[in-house]
This record gives sequence, structure tokens and C-alpha cells, in this order.
Amino acid sequence: MTARSTTLPWWKRGVVYQIYPRSFMDADGDGIGDLQGIIDRLDHLAALGVDAIWLSPIQPSPDADFGYDISDYCDVHPNYGCLETFDALVAGCRERGLRVVLDGVFNHSSDKHAWFLESRQDRDNPKADWYLWRDGAGGRGPTGAPNNWASTFGGGGWEYVPEREQYFFHSFLKQQPDLNWRNPDVVDAVEAVLRFWMDRGVDGFRLDVFNAYLKHPDLPSNPRTWNPAGLLYPYIGQKHLHDRDQADMSIALEMMRRTVDEQPGRFLVGETLDEDRRYREAARYAGDDADQLHLAFNFYLLRSRWSAEVFHKAITTWTAALGPQGWPTWVLSNHDFPRHASRWGGRWADARCRLAAIMAMTLRGTPFLYYGEEIGMAEHKLPRGLIQDPVGQRFWPIHRGRDGCRTPMQWDAGPAAGFSTGEPWLPVHPDHATRNVAAQQDDPSSVLSTYKAIIALRKHLPVLQVGDMALTESPHSAVLAYTRSLGDARVQVLLNMSPKAQRWPIGGERKLLYGTHPERPVVLEGGEVTLAPHEGLVLGNEATL
Repeated sequence: MTARSTTLPWWKRGVVYQIYPRSFMDADGDGIGDLQGIIDRLDHLAALGVDAIWLSPIQPSPDADFGYDISDYCDVHPNYGCLETFDALVAGCRERGLRVVLDGVFNHSSDKHAWFLESRQDRDNPKADWYLWRDGAGGRGPTGAPNNWASTFGGGGWEYVPEREQYFFHSFLKQQPDLNWRNPDVVDAVEAVLRFWMDRGVDGFRLDVFNAYLKHPDLPSNPRTWNPAGLLYPYIGQKHLHDRDQADMSIALEMMRRTVDEQPGRFLVGETLDEDRRYREAARYAGDDADQLHLAFNFYLLRSRWSAEVFHKAITTWTAALGPQGWPTWVLSNHDFPRHASRWGGRWADARCRLAAIMAMTLRGTPFLYYGEEIGMAEHKLPRGLIQDPVGQRFWPIHRGRDGCRTPMQWDAGPAAGFSTGEPWLPVHPDHATRNVAAQQDDPSSVLSTYKAIIALRKHLPVLQVGDMALTESPHSAVLAYTRSLGDARVQVLLNMSPKAQRWPIGGERKLLYGTHPERPVVLEGGEVTLAPHEGLVLGNEATL
């Protein structure tokens, strides 16, 4: 290990694995995944080689938005277990060298949370100002929404409450009222939540839509756009100048950063709410300053088509936005987007999944995997009658919702894919009989074997963890190529994203570190190499080995 690799924090060197708890493993047979199920599968994660698990919300919730409407920030949903089970999970992770990251859903709570139940009673209670309350446009009473702010999940963003004769704002469902981050008591309450979980061993937090925490104090209407779709979906019919990305975000971020930094090794990674897909703007919130997050997500790749040229642009745009000292994150799939095995798959699904794995693990930055990604799990296109996601129920068939990327993990070829002895809360994908962990475990050409090998290589080579990166100067239509360097060590990554063989120059003497086609000999002579269709190669110089 080099000095640079040992001084950088683990979350820069490591790999984070996202678990959607309802769908990972069900230990008690009720069809819903739980914490004990995760404990039972920790050996799989240790063998995969990841450094941390990130759990989507595990707190009590009425599940209007399946966990993203929290009714108690300091407990565990009975479906998942209890605090003692969580402590056992942390202990099991520690035994295997794994860290634990939790979802922090602090833009809004559930309307069943005790804070909101008290807040809605009247205008004079101690928590009256913990949420965004305003009189109607025409004064007191149900006289129309205070402004034109809309809900991301469709319709207007204001809901009337007769007890207060006022409206409250919700960025998402009406069951998810937005907290008032301009109230110091709210800031203190969230700080207490962070400390509660850190005291139980949590190593970091993924912050849900954190850039929407603060709104303009006067709550003015947003300017309208000329997007005709805004007539049906008001949210995209306006420029969101006043309901997010406020200049004084430090009210929230300074407290959170200070609190987390009190315990070395903890970190914050933020998800920005951005309907315009300008994800590079997330860079403004990430860095070493005391009022910023450690990391921010960029979802450019989640919106990209399969193309070396497009990927080149996505990578250069994100790294340029962060600057030379910024630290990127790389995400291929998550709980809100269709799985990349389906987005990019088709007839070359497994080959492309293997290339994507190499890319995610060898780019400079921190990769975040989504459960099932390691076996190339595909999006499940559920019929309308089985859709449970409120987004899918409202916008079908324009948007099928997010259930398709949240189906149960496929462990084996059994009736419920080894996920449960009962009826799973969502149907397992029909291909689970052939696409599962057990089937891929000993297959050297499987997606799972690629993930294990490339993660192990990343762990073994400091240059892949912390080295500098240089992409080829000009994007190529077929090959994504870049070099990682650390001292004298050089690693060249070549990813042929086309169905045709490609010739490519190699820089000096190189040895094969990893290739996606183990059955094919790779000839490294004459200053160039031939890449087979959809082949990925990782090459290193003598100093790398």
C-alpha cells in the first residue's frame, strides 16, 4: 500500500453495496425481507468483496412510499426486526470487515410521525412551525394553494388541514409533509437522530433529496416554463428556483457535516432532486469544506444510452464539475431507476454487465452497487394489477413505477428464488431459475465472477483505489479507454462497447491483469491489442504488479 492509499478514508477507497431491505432476504417467511435475512447473507457480501452496505430506510413507516415516509426516526420497522436485530447486524458486519450506512430521509417525514401529528393540531403548539404551513392564497381557510409549487409525484404540492385552517407543503405524496429546516428545533432534532444511529455503530448516511431541505423563506411561486407536458404534470412545468437549492443550504449541511466528522471514518453522501438531469450541479455540494457533504451522487450514467462516446462525456462532465480535488461517485442502478441490465442489455446483456462492472470498479471514485447488480438482475415488467409503487399506480402506463427494480434478490432456482419460504411481496423475476447466485457461483464467465474478480483487483492495487485518471483525449465510438496512475504504476482499461472487434494501442509493455473473456488468449505484442466484441481488458505495467 502507498502512503496515499492508507491516508485516504475508507469511503474513498471502498465499494458500497446498496440493499433494499424489503427485497434482499426474508428470514421469517412473511414475504418481506428483514434484517435477520441480511445477517444470514453477509457471507455473500464478504465474498463479493464490498466494503460497506447501505440500507434503504429501515425505520417504522406506514409504507405509503415504502419506507421513505418515516414515522419514527429512532426505531426499526417491525417488518424488519427491532433495534437489537440491528445491533446484531452491525456486529455481524464488523466481524466481516463491513461498514454500515443508513438512508437519511430528512426532507420530509410521514404524516403519521408524532412531530406532524402535534404540528397539525393548531397554530400555537410547540411544533407548530416544524413543517411548512401557510394560509391559502385568499387568506385563512381553504382559499386555494399558497403558491404554484407542485409535487414530484404529480399534482399540486399543498394539502389543506381544517384543524389549522392552513395548507402544508409536500414535495412528494401528501402523506410526506416537508420539514421546515429554517426552524432551529428541526435542525437540532435531526442532529439527535444522526447521533442516535452513529452511537449504534452507523458509519455514514445517504441523504435523500437533500438539496430540497430549504425553501425560499417567503415561499414565492416558481416561474413557469414552456413545457407543454406541464399541463398534465405541473412539476415539470416550472423552474424550481424557490423550492430547492437555496443559497443558505449551510443551515443544514454545516450541522450534518460537523456532527458526522466528530467520529472519524463517518461520511455523508447526498442525492440531489433534479428533474432537469443536470446532475453535474451536484458537485457544488460535495467537498472538504465544513458546510458541504463528503460525496454527492451523479446519475448521468443512469440516464445514458450504451455508447463509449456517451459514457466518455458522462465521465468527463462529472469529473470536470468536481475539479481535480473532488471525489466522484459512480452509480449504474438504484431503487428509483430501471436496472442497467435491462437499460443496456438486449442480446448482449451479460457481456455489457461485465463491461459495466469493470468500468464502475476502475474509474477514479467510489462505486455504489445495487443489490442483484452482481448477477445481472433484470428489470421485471410487472402487470398493472401487481404494481404497488404509488408512482406507477398514478402514471401507468407512461411510467410503470419503481417496483420493477425492487423485486426479490435471486439467490437460487427455488420457487421464490431462495428469497423467502412464503409469498414474496413482489413477484420474483421469471428468469430466476437460471439467473441466480447459486448458478453463477462457480462459472468463471458469469457476471458474478467478473464482479468478484474486479473488486478483488481493486482491493489489491492501490492505483485503482486512489490513482489519478486520464481518459483518452478524444471520445471513441466503440472503445472507452482510460489510464490510472500512481507513482510508477500504470493501469490501462480498455472497454470495447461494440459488437465488432477493435484494434487499440497499448502504452509500452503491459501484462494482462483481468479480461472478460477468460477462454480467449490475449496477445499483447506490437504495441496494440485486438479487443473481441464486448471485451474488457485491464492491463498493467511492471510497477503495478
